[in-house]
Amino acid sequence: MDNLTIAAASGLRSRMESLDLLANNLANTATTGFKRDLEFYGTYSSADSNDPVNGGASSTLPTIEKQWTDFSQGTIQVTGNPLDVALQGSGFFAVTGPKSTLYTRAGNLKVLASGALATSDSYPLQNTTGGTIQIAPNQPIAILPDGTVQQSGQSVGQLSVVNFKSTNSLQKIGNTCFQNTDSKNVPTPAADVDVQQGKIEGSNVPVADAAMRLVGVMRQFEMLQKAIGVSSDMDTKSIQEVARVGA
Repeated sequence: MDNLTIAAASGLRSRMESLDLLANNLANTATTGFKRDLEFYGTYSSADSNDPVNGGASSTLPTIEKQWTDFSQGTIQVTGNPLDVALQGSGFFAVTGPKSTLYTRAGNLKVLASGALATSDSYPLQNTTGGTIQIAPNQPIAILPDGTVQQSGQSVGQLSVVNFKSTNSLQKIGNTCFQNTDSKNVPTPAADVDVQQGKIEGSNVPVADAAMRLVGVMRQFEMLQKAIGVSSDMDTKSIQEVARVGA
């Protein structure tokens, strides 16, 4: 396989990964608390791609080194629902996941049959001591800016809102939750963050920009496909010319 085909094939693979990320972002433009994923491009140089005919150096191939999550805040939307809460500022709600503590900014809450205040994924929200917040049935709740949950004027717990020194260790679980993969990156109580009741944070995906990027990547994909076709035609013609000379 010649270097042109190798480079084009590598480009196709990276563009396919980009298309998957963009498609997932666009599919979650209406998902509460969703954070978009982006790709980080790099180059890969392999000794296996040396050009023994022309004596050239190894080819440098385009590749996606990693994907990363954009944690910028989404648009705050007013719903008027007392079980909707949004975080104004950086931070995450700590919730009890199936295996460990997870972190999310999706504040469309509900009350489980057990009485625990939970996310839409049925993950109980943690209070500041790591326990759950139990809600009495058929009674209105008030959630203060510091995360204190009240019923009948009495506090029933305070939401655990935490932040991280670095978000690089946060791995996405599902569409709106994150798991901390670095035990040294310890979560700390979030400062300068307001818990706003009756509001939710929407997705931070800029729809127009994502759609334009999707079209651009698709065009690049088509061009790389054509490049592979051109390379194949050149190889075919070379073989035919060699056969003609030999005759």
